[in-house]
Amino acid sequence: MAKRSKAELEEIEQRIFSAKTEQEKKWWKLILGPNGSGKSTTLGIVLNVVNKTSGDFEWFGGKVATHDALKKVGAIIERPNFYPYMTAKENLELVCKIKGTPFSKVDEKLELVGLLERKNDKFRTYSLGMKQRLAIASALLNDPEILILDEPTNGLDPQGIRQIRDIIKVIASQGTTILLASHLLDEVEKVCSHVVVLRKGEMLYQGTVHNMIENNSFFELKSNDILQLKTVLDEQSFVENTIEEDGKLLVYLKQDIAAQDLNSYLFEQNIVLEHLVKRKNSLEEQFLELTKN
Repeated sequence: MAKRSKAELEEIEQRIFSAKTEQEKKWWKLILGPNGSGKSTTLGIVLNVVNKTSGDFEWFGGKVATHDALKKVGAIIERPNFYPYMTAKENLELVCKIKGTPFSKVDEKLELVGLLERKNDKFRTYSLGMKQRLAIASALLNDPEILILDEPTNGLDPQGIRQIRDIIKVIASQGTTILLASHLLDEVEKVCSHVVVLRKGEMLYQGTVHNMIENNSFFELKSNDILQLKTVLDEQSFVENTIEEDGKLLVYLKQDIAAQDLNSYLFEQNIVLEHLVKRKNSLEEQFLELTKN
């Protein structure tokens, strides 16, 4: 991975790990990027498990020292790592001793992730999905304000992915902010409210998932005179450009306009539309466009 400059590291970390306000609770923020973009490295740095080469970061607006701030954070980086010869209950009790958390939390968190009935089974007997759920339970033992998950569905089958997603939705509904690192676009569209896109340690986009998609909406139009339709629209200030494709005119916008308003305007210009659909570029198209270079 390319070495980040101090400015890049500060920009990425300060924008992602700023103070959490009441309005931001229940947010799902996702760090999205291709393999090697710096997702795991960035998380490792702010969790003090990877040494930074330059730059700086702060938790909770700098009001809390990193050591104390991390007591309010739960995290899973890379694959779950427990003692294979110990049971789930024994492994979590060991984590409780390390974190100074009461053992009463063990059954509570195992029930949350659907493993209470398997608490006395040894870790080595668990499937990959069960191991991942146990890791989530471990990260929740200290009732963190922020839960960090690095590629939590890697290697799981569709059922396992669904189970992890449902569990995290429950956690978020209880007021915990979820910070998820992934290269899977499906995670963004289905669960996340905010996204940061990285490429080689550089932040390419930061904002809501809704705005990322909405800002690239376009119209698909058809009339009995495509040339006239194109001529009229090319003169409009709200139109970025127009493209003819498969007998239709694709109209890309500089600024958003309602379908009803566009239809009314064209009717005033003596253009009757046979087809009008407002579409959005998929998140996949947006992501590929951002990271193509």
